[in-house]
Amino acid sequence: MSYITRNIEKDLISSLGKGKAILVYGPRQSGKSTLLRHLFNGRMEEVLWLDADMMDVRSLFQDPAPEKFMSMMKGRKILVIDEAQRIEGIGLAIKILVDNVKDVDVIATGSSAFELRNRTGEALTGRKIEFYLMPFSYDELASAYGALSESRMLEARLIYGSYPGVVVDLASRDGELASLASSYLYKDVLSLSGLHKPAILEKLIRALAFQIGSEVSFQELAGLVGADRKTVEKYVEILERCFVLFRLCAFSRNLRNEIKKSVKIYFWDTGIRNAVIGNVLPLSSRPPEEAGHLWENYVIAERKKKMLNKPFPPIGYFWRTHAQQEVDYVEESASGLSAYEIKWAQSKSHAVSQVFAKAYPDAGINTVDRSNYASFLGAE
Repeated sequence: MSYITRNIEKDLISSLGKGKAILVYGPRQSGKSTLLRHLFNGRMEEVLWLDADMMDVRSLFQDPAPEKFMSMMKGRKILVIDEAQRIEGIGLAIKILVDNVKDVDVIATGSSAFELRNRTGEALTGRKIEFYLMPFSYDELASAYGALSESRMLEARLIYGSYPGVVVDLASRDGELASLASSYLYKDVLSLSGLHKPAILEKLIRALAFQIGSEVSFQELAGLVGADRKTVEKYVEILERCFVLFRLCAFSRNLRNEIKKSVKIYFWDTGIRNAVIGNVLPLSSRPPEEAGHLWENYVIAERKKKMLNKPFPPIGYFWRTHAQQEVDYVEESASGLSAYEIKWAQSKSHAVSQVFAKAYPDAGINTVDRSNYASFLGAE
């Protein structure tokens, strides 16, 4: 199967022709360019495609002027700017384009949401539509291959992840994953962020990879990697901006002994996590608890992918008390509060903490395991 339909396609197409810039955020190699080339297949003569990694492209946007852009877009209706966060003043340039070039659609992609937002924020207030494109989600793959086939691939997804290059080329997935992890994590992240300490980054991300599903102490991490706490927090924030990691904060409302300020950190893609520690062995060759950690990371990351492009996505948390009662995942949305225990083993004995249930009697109580994960992660 050469092309897998992405969930944002219809909404992205319907956003064209509205006189607003379209911003598509997501990590490198998540399929942003492939998606856009697929959508405009048959219309490529109308598209001007620019790669902001190239110095001469960045120079086009120096001293932006309406006449300059009208000349540049002559005969073209669509402008695609890849990695637009690399262009100084890109927000103002896009504003001038949208305001002065008749019937033009501008689509800018970025592998650092923070940097692209910073460069477009004020200039494009009220003039932009935003989308996220992550590695393939469960429901995208289930729609492409069928739910049964995707369920049979579950262990492969836990080990190799869901980046397009890994999914579509199974024969080369080890090399593809290794290349993706090394080039994106250590080359692109450092370049995007202007950081020059790859040794600290490598130590930090490995330490985090061994702690998925556990509460994280930035002070302890600082000691492990040989840096101060502020540096560790800065690096974690950068890894979040570049769609490598995300954090869950502790949920707290009622109980005096609830953990309030702790965080857990997960990887957007379990394949990247495994590549970081250099372990793509099958689950049967790993410690028993490893499957549970990878499963929890996978389920929470896939749930977040599913919700990313909703107008008002729910907020995810974990919950724990000082007495060690805990809930793996808590989701708060306009419809209320829901709690989920995420278990690799299929058993009727799993139950959400009764302490939580008593403290939040109106919350929905659920267990997610291999028997029902498809309904939790699939299309609604």
